[in-house]
Amino acid sequence: MLTIGYIGNGKSTNRYHLPFVLQRENIKVKTIYQRNPENESWNRIAGVNYTSNLEELLNDKEIQLIVVCTRHDSHYEYAKQVLEHNKHCLVEKPFMETSKQAKEIFALAREKDLIVQAYQNRRFDSDFLTVQKVIEDGKLGDLLEVEMHYDYYRPEVPESIHHFDPTSSYLYGHGCHTLDQVVSYFGKPDHIHYDVRQLLGQGRMNDYFDLDLYYGELKISVKSSYFRVKERPSFVVYGKKGCFVKETKDRQEEHLKLFYMPDNKDFGVDTIQHYGVITYIDEEGTVHEEKVKSVTGDYGRVYDDLYESIINGVAKTITDEQTLLQMEILETGVRDLE
Repeated sequence: MLTIGYIGNGKSTNRYHLPFVLQRENIKVKTIYQRNPENESWNRIAGVNYTSNLEELLNDKEIQLIVVCTRHDSHYEYAKQVLEHNKHCLVEKPFMETSKQAKEIFALAREKDLIVQAYQNRRFDSDFLTVQKVIEDGKLGDLLEVEMHYDYYRPEVPESIHHFDPTSSYLYGHGCHTLDQVVSYFGKPDHIHYDVRQLLGQGRMNDYFDLDLYYGELKISVKSSYFRVKERPSFVVYGKKGCFVKETKDRQEEHLKLFYMPDNKDFGVDTIQHYGVITYIDEEGTVHEEKVKSVTGDYGRVYDDLYESIINGVAKTITDEQTLLQMEILETGVRDLE
């Protein structure tokens, strides 16, 4: 049994973590630390201890792993405290505000023989897993280009912000999802072209980015905007023999926002209308167009991997090197904005 606790009792903990953790029989949630109990807005979970005393959580000898689910500006301090109390640590995205902080936290974990890693749950998005399946099937031939889009039409978000904060940028907040997907599957790029903008002008929020990551002849484009009335496809993959288009995103977040939870058999599952379409030419020159059944996603797989690492000594899936590379890309992307 892996016994865990949480720092933070808001949306992150209750929407993106607990619904998956509570399904797992080999993980026990013992304590949740809430910094502002007067703002408590989520239903309490039976059998879980709620406290406003951080020391109670940090000094509990039964708790092996503490999950930091707070704003990014407190990740460094909390992760450091957790490790100094000799507990493993899982940290929400973006992992830290700088690569310097990330290196320090990873070094502290190694010194204490502990595990610390980022909650990169989007590795287990249905659309991303389906893209991997299609690539590995080989019908597309040699890969030439991958386009990844994460679009919204939410102009009220950037319009309400009248200052620029690098770590509260759109690139930090959403690039941490898609860039991790790229790095986890394709590795370190040869070079990157950055187009990171403030569409409302200097001194405003970063609300658009378009990064091209090059791997030899392959180009992977990671694009996002707050001003897309009509979203672009989630993924478009081009090979020498065909292409694959996945219009819709993973549905886990959609269902979680509706309080439709993972204990439902069809939670997060694509119906046929959500399936992507592959178009390819076979060896005889015949053109095929087929729907591809989506692979089912599961954010809880982050916890499955952590369980194996902490209890059974298996190597981490979300590595320090991948997280540091992502942090460096985020830093570089917003470096020249002001």
